[in-house]
Amino acid sequence: MSDRGNFSGRIGFILAATGSAIGLSNIWRFPYLAGQNGGAVFVIIYLLCIFIFCFPVMIGEISIGRAAGRDAYGSYTRLGNKKWGLLGLTGIVSSVIILSYYNVVAGWAFGFFVEIAFNNLLLKKDFSSFFGNFVNNISANLFYSFIFLLLTSLSVIGGIQKGIERANRILMPALFLVLLGLIGYSLTLPHAMEGIRFYLIPDFSKITAQTIFDALRLSFFTLSLGVGGLITYGSYVKKSENIVYAASVVTWADTVVAFLAGLMIFPLVFSAGQSPAEGPPLVFIVLPQIFQDMGPVVGKLMGSTFFLLLCFAALPSCISLMENPVAYFVDEKKYQRKNVVIILTAVVFIIGLPSLMSFGAVPFLNQLPFYKNRDFLTFVADVTDITLTIGGCLMCIFITYKWKIHNMNAELATGNSNFMGTLTQRYINFTIVYVCPLLLGVLSILVIIDKFFGLFS
Repeated sequence: MSDRGNFSGRIGFILAATGSAIGLSNIWRFPYLAGQNGGAVFVIIYLLCIFIFCFPVMIGEISIGRAAGRDAYGSYTRLGNKKWGLLGLTGIVSSVIILSYYNVVAGWAFGFFVEIAFNNLLLKKDFSSFFGNFVNNISANLFYSFIFLLLTSLSVIGGIQKGIERANRILMPALFLVLLGLIGYSLTLPHAMEGIRFYLIPDFSKITAQTIFDALRLSFFTLSLGVGGLITYGSYVKKSENIVYAASVVTWADTVVAFLAGLMIFPLVFSAGQSPAEGPPLVFIVLPQIFQDMGPVVGKLMGSTFFLLLCFAALPSCISLMENPVAYFVDEKKYQRKNVVIILTAVVFIIGLPSLMSFGAVPFLNQLPFYKNRDFLTFVADVTDITLTIGGCLMCIFITYKWKIHNMNAELATGNSNFMGTLTQRYINFTIVYVCPLLLGVLSILVIIDKFFGLFS
């Protein structure tokens, strides 16, 4: 087998796995879902979901990868059989599909950074119309999405330490610094404390079934669980590393970024007298209006910095999504990493074209008749959401009934000699064996019913 490489150590893995978990969902999706679901009560439920249910699933994925030392397909095959390998293969295919549309949205963020920093975006009078025209501008979006995909590919070509790890060592500290700087400024604005109260003081009367559903679904998605990306990253972790400790740091770091994103956005929103429940347009329509109101100098600085922050958040996630299929072809087919990345880049770019053109350029893609006249990008995103929860559910079943829980415990004890017999071990075992399969199975069914039949709409 070819030299796969490893992370240089604990810090390298933690930064890479944190980069995989942190993404547009933390800074774009989390704040608008919190705004739609009562603010602080959503945050509380989200945190409970992260640490009670998602943390053990993350540990399970990493332990599978390190035990097998292979990509997602190879890990399920080596620890189980070829039938279970299909679960890993499904996750790999899902990673490619997710990357194809995720790269489009990341391209929007990159485009808005360029338009604010170097053009006259903040001089526009109607940001809603601008955004509609922007996402319908095929040539501009082809350029922005291609540049973003190129940056992703160059990082993956470099390999584990010189590519993925090096990129995350730069991007993760930069993300935190920019985020903290934006928070510091937003807290100085008039009425900022109204946003803080909405975000931090819970009103439990606002809890609904939708609140719980959105929090659970987002918590699973934002940690990049269910597609095998963390299995692949886990295969690069040395046996001397403590998986439980590393996973806890990654979980905390991901959660802190999402929390800080809300701490940045809600003071901005309330200072401008805007509604926190604007939904998906919050970042691309409402915030540019807020940045415009700050004046030509401060607004340009804050706006360009914010969208640069989105790029910093999106790039490591794209790198993780790309590495998942790359590892499969390197491990299983023995292809050279560079050649695989070049071919996959072309494939991802091509299959992402329908998502890129689904906002007016092609009427059929803008209103799919078989999907309640929704656009193609939304359809693909919803379908892959379902594969994540099903993948997590089946992974727990795999650990329980095929690989066996005692083998996972043995792997977790490697690098953590005090693990066996602890409360942490009993909690992880109980959650993976009993709680997560049932919870994720029910969630998968609810997501399918909601997406295709409108359970919550």
